[in-house]
Amino acid sequence: MFDARFRTAVDRAVAPAGRALRRTGLSPDHLTAAGIVLAAPAAVAIATGHLVLGLAIYIASALPDLFDGSLAKASGRTSRRGAFFDSVGDRVNDTAVLAGIAWYAQDRFGGHAALVPLAVLGVSQLVSYIRAKADALGIDAKSGLMERGERVVVICASLVFSAEMLWLLWVVVALSCITAGQRFVVVWRQAGKPPAPVRRSPLERSQLERGPLARGTVALRWRAWREEMASRDATGRTKLPRTGTPAAGTRFFAGSRRPGRGSGRWHERRAARRHQS
Repeated sequence: MFDARFRTAVDRAVAPAGRALRRTGLSPDHLTAAGIVLAAPAAVAIATGHLVLGLAIYIASALPDLFDGSLAKASGRTSRRGAFFDSVGDRVNDTAVLAGIAWYAQDRFGGHAALVPLAVLGVSQLVSYIRAKADALGIDAKSGLMERGERVVVICASLVFSAEMLWLLWVVVALSCITAGQRFVVVWRQAGKPPAPVRRSPLERSQLERGPLARGTVALRWRAWREEMASRDATGRTKLPRTGTPAAGTRFFAGSRRPGRGSGRWHERRAARRHQS
C-alpha cells in the first residue's frame, strides 16, 4: 500500500536530501551498507531488553533505505546492481531485527512466543519473493496491505508498546498473508493473459515471411565458399570425394566460375582493370 499510494510523494519529499547527500561524495551503496551494518547492533540491543536503544538504532538502519533511492537519482547512479544490493540489504535487515525480537519475546513471554516473530519473518519473505518473481516475469506486483514500509512501522510500535508486542506481530502476520494472496492473484491473472504482439519493422517481417533460408543467405554463401576452397587442390581443380558426387559448394558456384580455373570472374575483372590502367 505504501509503494502504490505514497511512494511518489515520499520520493518527491526526500529529493532535496538526496541532492544534499550527493555533495558529500557518498554513493547509494554506502547507504545500503550502512543500513546492513546498523541492523546487527539493533538486533543485539532488542534481544538484551534495551528496547528504546534498539528502536533508535532500528530507525537509523531503516533511514538509508529511504534516502538511497533519492541519492541514486540525484547522482545518476541508478543501476540494476544497486537495486539488487538494496533488496538484499532489506532482507538482511528484517532477518536480523526479527531474530532479536524473537530472542526478547522468548525471554519475556516464554512458551512459544519466539514463533510469532519467526512467522512474521517467513510471511514477509514470501511477500518479497512474490514481488521479485513477478518483476522477473515483467509483471508489476506492487500492491497489498502490508508492505515493508507498513511492516517497519508496526514493528516499531511493538517495540514502543512492548506489552502488546505479540498482538501487534500477529497483526503483521495476518496482513502479510493477505498481501501475499493479493499479489498472487495479480500475478496469476496477468501471467494468464496472452503476451502482447511484438512490433516488427517491415524488413523483419519480410525476412520472417521468406523463412530462415532468406535470413541466413549470406552465412550460407560464406560457408559454401569456404567448403569449396577447402575442396580444391593445388592445381585449382575441384577434388571429388570418393563417392563420385560433386564437392560441397560446387553446384552453388558453378555459374560464376570457369571449369579448371580457380580465379573466378572477380579475378578476371580485376586483371582487366589492371590491364587498362
